[in-house]
Amino acid sequence: MQINQLSIFIENKSGRLMEIMDVLGANGIDISALSLADTTDFGVLRMIVNDPEKAKQALKESGVIVKTTPVIALPVEDTPGGLAKVLSLLREENVSVEYMYAFCTRTDGRAAMVLRVDDAEKAQKVFSQKGMTDISADNLFGR
Repeated sequence: MQINQLSIFIENKSGRLMEIMDVLGANGIDISALSLADTTDFGVLRMIVNDPEKAKQALKESGVIVKTTPVIALPVEDTPGGLAKVLSLLREENVSVEYMYAFCTRTDGRAAMVLRVDDAEKAQKVFSQKGMTDISADNLFGR
């Protein structure tokens, strides 16, 4: 199952990240994971939140450029080589990882990773065939 990630484009200036967090907080948006990459002029903030559509609307209303992107959240063995095993499965099927990041939760003693791949349907089929179950948005937020 894919979940929706927010991709937020922000100016690289003091206080801008705080303003975005204020908007989310004021709208009751809970953040489960985030990744921030920046350049000289702008940053891309990627987040997994409890209500991506509400967050997207609130951010747009405050003048922020935001879009939703489907990603896969997958529990990964929290041991040396655990992530390598997952990446090997994708490589065997010629599925490329565009980016990934971990987030603050553990699922049955495993770390959790968010992956954006070039062929999500194929990746999910590979994981399913190997008995690996991805994490639904409901499970991320205990719904």
